[in-house]
Amino acid sequence: MKRDLVSFALWTSDEILEILELARNPGIPSARPLHGKTAALVFERESLRTRVSFEVGIAELGGHPVFLQQQTIGIATRESVHDVAVALSQYCPLIVARTAKHQTCVQLAESAAVPVINAMTDLLHPCQILADAFTLQGLGRLNSRTKIVFTGDGNNIANSLLELAEKLPLQLVISCPQGYEPHPGILDQAIGANVSSIKVIHDPKEAVHDADVVYTDKWSQAEDPGERQRRLSIFRPYQVNKSLLRRARPGCVVMHRLPANRGEEITGDVLDGKQCIALEQARNRLEVQKAVMTKLLR
Repeated sequence: MKRDLVSFALWTSDEILEILELARNPGIPSARPLHGKTAALVFERESLRTRVSFEVGIAELGGHPVFLQQQTIGIATRESVHDVAVALSQYCPLIVARTAKHQTCVQLAESAAVPVINAMTDLLHPCQILADAFTLQGLGRLNSRTKIVFTGDGNNIANSLLELAEKLPLQLVISCPQGYEPHPGILDQAIGANVSSIKVIHDPKEAVHDADVVYTDKWSQAEDPGERQRRLSIFRPYQVNKSLLRRARPGCVVMHRLPANRGEEITGDVLDGKQCIALEQARNRLEVQKAVMTKLLR
């Protein structure tokens, strides 16, 4: 029976840890599970790190990536999601999907006869969070003693962090403005699993107190200039800057999935500073995604 990585919902803690262990195995490329085969990359969104890390990973696993943009295939417009999934399953043993709506990725997985990997949707970003877990594990900080604080917008990163906390014991604090919390169902389920210590603290200064890890991401945007300014005003106290970080532990590390809006959710001096491990997170995407692909193709 084929497996997908759309979310962590159907993955056990042991399977997640297996992925992290596999990513540390330098012998993954020698297995070359995609030797002589292709993998479809269905992207509705623009991308740099996700696209390149998957294309390089596919090549290192012996395969050839076929990049398909929305304007090329017209998923859910020119052709139904179901028909796209069925057609691609005839050619490719793997589909990687970066879709605007999470339901599109879900439908691809339901209709495809081959594994589907969620490379980011509006709801979840599991590949990024696996790379983050891999990064923290390498620093000895993937445990229930490490205080991880996510500050800013309760977006797909916050949601996937909560999904991870449902599987692995963490000490997780979500700090965001009222009305910008993570998905309530995902939050409730993560708390209800009773695996991790999970808190929502709206005051960022209180949330970051004694933090070992501070994680932020781009804030939600708006096309209307007036609404954009209103949101910037709401989120400004959640900016990760030197002043906020003084409340964290001295050895605190700063995380960001990138790309960043310098001067908004994070200041340039922090992003470029010694505390920030954003580039390490990005670099680890390659190894973790190769591990995910290897496991799904076994």
